[in-house]
Amino acid sequence: MLSVSEVQALLESAFPSSANLPIVESVSDQSVSVRLAVSGLMGRPGGTVSGPSMMMLADTAAYVAIFSQRGAVLLAVTTSLHIDFLNKPEIADIVAEATILKMGSRLAVVDVAIRSASSDLLVAKAQVTYSLPPR
Repeated sequence: MLSVSEVQALLESAFPSSANLPIVESVSDQSVSVRLAVSGLMGRPGGTVSGPSMMMLADTAAYVAIFSQRGAVLLAVTTSLHIDFLNKPEIADIVAEATILKMGSRLAVVDVAIRSASSDLLVAKAQVTYSLPPR
């Protein structure tokens, strides 16, 4: 298992030109916690975080969860992402908790719960499947 700083470094090397990468907050045996600093640019009418921003966080959190267990799997690709938007988050940081449900040799399935950093209220729930390159 990789450390928080090792996983963050892998994420930054995978997306070197990204201006607003999520921050890896914690890594454990089966899960990771990732925070997205939400700016006004990620908002939408009605004063909420946009769906695409939450989808990006869910996808990134799943990618980070895979990194934490398998190391630099930079060529892993999303094959499926299903998300349910459950509650309206305010324009504030959001945190994703990604838990690996299955880590196979070719596929990884990750459950992602997204909350506002200022609340325990679940705002979105996603299931993400990644195709893993051969070792």
